[in-house]
Amino acid sequence: MASAAEQLAANINFGSIAKAEELKKRIWFTLGALIVYRLGTYIPLPGINPEALAQSFQNASGGVLGLFNMFSGGAVERMAIFALNIMPYISASIIIQLLTSVLPSLEALKKEGESGRKILNQYTRYLTVFLAVFQSWGIAVGLQSSGNIVLAPGPFFLVSTVITLTGGTMFLMWLGEQITSRGIGNGTSLIIFAGIVANLPSAIAGTLELGRQGAISTGLILGVIVMAVAIIYFVVFMERAQRRLLINYPKRQVGNRMYEGQTSFLPLKLNTSGVIPPIFASSLLLLPATIASFQSNADGTGFIATLTAYLGHGRPAYMFLYAALIVFFAFFYTAIVFNPTETADNLKKQGGFIPGIRPGERTAEFIDQVLTRITVLGAAYLVIICLIPEVLVSYAALPFYFGGTSLLIVVSVTMDTVAQVHGHLLAHQYEGLVKKAKLKGGRRR
Repeated sequence: MASAAEQLAANINFGSIAKAEELKKRIWFTLGALIVYRLGTYIPLPGINPEALAQSFQNASGGVLGLFNMFSGGAVERMAIFALNIMPYISASIIIQLLTSVLPSLEALKKEGESGRKILNQYTRYLTVFLAVFQSWGIAVGLQSSGNIVLAPGPFFLVSTVITLTGGTMFLMWLGEQITSRGIGNGTSLIIFAGIVANLPSAIAGTLELGRQGAISTGLILGVIVMAVAIIYFVVFMERAQRRLLINYPKRQVGNRMYEGQTSFLPLKLNTSGVIPPIFASSLLLLPATIASFQSNADGTGFIATLTAYLGHGRPAYMFLYAALIVFFAFFYTAIVFNPTETADNLKKQGGFIPGIRPGERTAEFIDQVLTRITVLGAAYLVIICLIPEVLVSYAALPFYFGGTSLLIVVSVTMDTVAQVHGHLLAHQYEGLVKKAKLKGGRRR
């Protein structure tokens, strides 16, 4: 028999969204914030030659710049004020998470609850400013030394570029926090999502144009569409997959009342690391191509040029290293974000135990064993999702946006946002049921 929550979920439709005033305000606020972000990606830096910049970016679009340009919605290609996007904030968050598992002082702050979380967030903001200043200074120096891109080189251009790009990143960080608190979904993820989705129509149009010109066969285009649908279905299925560990709580007496034992589950996601492994692996493998694109000599010789030739899209070395790095970062990041020992200690303090497993150290070993096994499946799933589109990108010269990383980000963020909308609708319907119950009770009295 369906539960009350499932019965309410079955009755959710667009009419229920129209009645939920709080949810509508959150949706409109989120859309307005994303529109502001997209407008900022079209405001260029002062003192830039657009024609020379377009030519220079075309030569370097195969490296890390192409990946960052995808995440920023084309802001890097136009060298807009949001060219750094939200990436320094994401990098700072990951660094703070790594340091939290290493430094005892930060780990103690994490265990303090809300107050400790606020201090860690403040540290993340400070580190974001430092990374943004460092990256914007590097961009300013690189632009000034790249021929005729800068109209008036000098200290004023360097300082103005650093201030503008750093300010753009801090504004996006603030905007993401506002979306998270006053809108729908995770603000940081939605900003990256908006950047990828904004360029999907042009990528699809470019692919159809290649098919019209005969560069790509119609059968291949249909195959890509079928593959994209299959990958989306597969991603949804795997992202929702969990391994639930049965947790039993014994009987307990509070005062003069005896409470019966309870049963719950400890859910372990199949893909605990999320989209971090593909992003890190792509960034590392694209570094040689980026360095080679900025070299002054274009004769195709040297160690960097040879390494770039072997690590090109679709090459066996690239595929092998890409898969190996994804597997490594999947295990590494899972070990960072999930601590079996801490989970076992919390269960022991609450009186919970896994049937057949002794509480404490044995429970931690069992959770770690189960987590390692499902991480193997999660890493294999990420490898499959990222390598299949990579083969098509290299074989058919399809746009970069059809890669596995972009599809994984789009589907994951969509699922998370839809889940939050679903939660708001359930809360709204429960409020309606409570009001009706009070009215009926008043009539009876």
